[in-house]
Amino acid sequence: MNQAQIQIDRVSKVYHRDSIEIPVLKDINLTVSPGEYLALMGPSGSGKTTLLNLMAGIDKPTSGRILVGDQEVSSMGEGQLARWRADHVGFIFQLYNLIPVLTAFENVELPLLLTRLSRKERREHVKTALSIVGLGDRMDHYPRQLSGGQEQRVAIARAIVADPAILVADEPTGDLDAKSADEILELLKRLSSEFQKTIVMVTHDPKAAAVARRMVHLDKGVLSPAAPREMADARGMRS
Repeated sequence: MNQAQIQIDRVSKVYHRDSIEIPVLKDINLTVSPGEYLALMGPSGSGKTTLLNLMAGIDKPTSGRILVGDQEVSSMGEGQLARWRADHVGFIFQLYNLIPVLTAFENVELPLLLTRLSRKERREHVKTALSIVGLGDRMDHYPRQLSGGQEQRVAIARAIVADPAILVADEPTGDLDAKSADEILELLKRLSSEFQKTIVMVTHDPKAAAVARRMVHLDKGVLSPAAPREMADARGMRS
């Protein structure tokens, strides 16, 4: 599956705390086209990360369906989901989640250790991924020897090393200075336009969202398109 449409059909999510029901998402409908770069905006506590986790197969909806291509992700068992995620989804986090005792090369190689690739094939994949993010000359550096922006680039290389169709990014610039954040956003834009990755990015930052091809807004578990003025204001902040 090099590319696949994400289809979210009347999805709701409710968490339970003792006997109390906590509704997080309410009757969500959303289609993400193959190769699209989508920004999912909204205030803290709006359900953005929950929706991202549902798309990535980390969590399951209480009701409704999630399809990626011709596969109904929401009906998969845990083992099947784990295999599906490994094959089709790359994860980018706010805090990088790099292992400090491993080099950049070793951190990027981690997802490939679960595959049947030979050592030589793994090395070629890692070198390609680090080259794409502009860190081909930093393979032997440890995270402590890198800047925050470089650490996030390593994390992005790790996310793309297995060539997934989908990248999910949860506040990928939230821990970076403005210059590093702009560089990461441009890299994500390139991954979408040049490498045809489908990217869903959670953010509360209009400047970050303005890089995406489309924005949607989530508030109190309800999804709506970003208003034209909101989109114009966001893009104006980047010009």
